[in-house]
Amino acid sequence: MGYAVVLGEALIDLLEEDRDGELIYRQAIGGAPLNVAVGVARLGGAVQYAGSLGTDVLGDRIAAFLAEAGVGERGVRRAAVPTTLAVTTFEGAEPAFTFYGEPPSYALLGPADLDRDILAGGEVLYTGSICLLREPFRAAARQAWSGFSGLRVFDPNVRPRLLPDAAAVTALRELVEEFFATADLVKLSLADAQLLYAESDPAAAADRIRSLGAAAVVVTCGARGAHVAAADGAVSLPAPSVRAIDATGAGDSVMGALVSRLLAEGRPAGLDDWQRHVRFALAVAGLVCERQGGATAMPTPAEVTARWGEI
Repeated sequence: MGYAVVLGEALIDLLEEDRDGELIYRQAIGGAPLNVAVGVARLGGAVQYAGSLGTDVLGDRIAAFLAEAGVGERGVRRAAVPTTLAVTTFEGAEPAFTFYGEPPSYALLGPADLDRDILAGGEVLYTGSICLLREPFRAAARQAWSGFSGLRVFDPNVRPRLLPDAAAVTALRELVEEFFATADLVKLSLADAQLLYAESDPAAAADRIRSLGAAAVVVTCGARGAHVAAADGAVSLPAPSVRAIDATGAGDSVMGALVSRLLAEGRPAGLDDWQRHVRFALAVAGLVCERQGGATAMPTPAEVTARWGEI
């Protein structure tokens, strides 16, 4: 089995929490791409993370966490800036994010920082998320994506609070559609589809993205499950029933699970393969939702089997 390259942000989440009647913020290592990388590693896949980390104590903690999780760090650049903080508030189990730190420590990887050997040897490349909103990371992602010969997977991971007006939404739509056009897999949430396309029907959103060139599209719909569209058909799959306490990182765990399956089995032959992979990914996400979220909630294969049996 080969390895995946995960290209994107790592930061510190400050998670709002009520403790004995007092509102506090619990520190957690996060960032959607970091969560994906850790999810792949926890599920037994080999993965290299490529991104920028601050040189402060929080950046050191992220680097140590990646190493402990078994994520390769050859693609990491350290930058002499404070680590970005994502203050995370909740409506029920669903998180909302506000970001602090300028320049953002997570977006300072440029084209010259890319490790060409890592990219040349990878079987799957993931990118996406908020790092694409900033240079020089955007240029690095475009360069890595255009030259990659393996499977390319993308998640827009839209954060509305970083999009101040309609012009910003339009610019993001045009940007992500560059990646959609040549993606082997696009994974996005229904909330992403609603913001990008004012589209509340996951099937219509998937069809639109496939028409741009994406080979397969998975639209996650929270507790409703996911819609999967491939060249030979489409289907909606239910999510397992869980007692969710924190959905932070659930979508990232779906992508981590899908990447792990792509590493293990290669390019899917069609919708039947995608269905198997997405059922597994929804089970992984269900388990993540039953834990305090983020990278530390990503499960191992043994934990998935213990909770759901063989999938």
